Amino acid sequence: MRKTSALLLSGLAAAMALAAAPAMAQSKGDWTLGVGVHAVDPKSDAGDLNGAALGLGALPTKVDSSVRPTVTFEYFVADNVGIEVLGALPFKHEISIDGVGKVGETKQLPPVVSLQYHFANSSKVTPFVGLGVNYTKFFSTDSKGALAGTKLKLEDSWGLAAHAGLDFALSEKGALRVDLRWADIDSKVKVNGNTLGTAKVDPLVYGMAYVFKF
Repeated sequence: MRKTSALLLSGLAAAMALAAAPAMAQSKGDWTLGVGVHAVDPKSDAGDLNGAALGLGALPTKVDSSVRPTVTFEYFVADNVGIEVLGALPFKHEISIDGVGKVGETKQLPPVVSLQYHFANSSKVTPFVGLGVNYTKFFSTDSKGALAGTKLKLEDSWGLAAHAGLDFALSEKGALRVDLRWADIDSKVKVNGNTLGTAKVDPLVYGMAYVFKF
């Protein structure tokens, strides 16, 4: 079940309580580095897999959430327009089937490349939006519970990604960022080489980071 992150709310409240600070303007040729923490929160229903190859019927599948440190680099190709790359430590997810319980675990790396627009203004709060491409690499996938002893595999995924957030200026070079992403992640699921269908993970990714311009 999707919940609003307490971490996200506390970061937003702290940023709004800050005293006035100069806006962190971005010009062509600038770089920014962001270091933070984010939650990958897959949608509550990843879809039904076809269990016929296992002598079963429909398998309603869920993928749980995970929180990890993240890092971003952004290069401004024009004033207020940047290309951002997102990286993170591997996220770890449990995979479960309704009525059966936990059937596996997997790790994934979700690098994203986005083109972003930062709305220039004289305020200490700068909103931005972005659109890009996500590549998700699944690895260290293990079967558990009812599927223990089988070979469980999630195939890698390509998809669109959207990004929006707010930068709260702390100085001319630093800002506290709260942001939200959505990624189109659809992974084919195989057990013992048999394709059971596609898990539609499609997570929200939300959190906060400190962003430094150099």
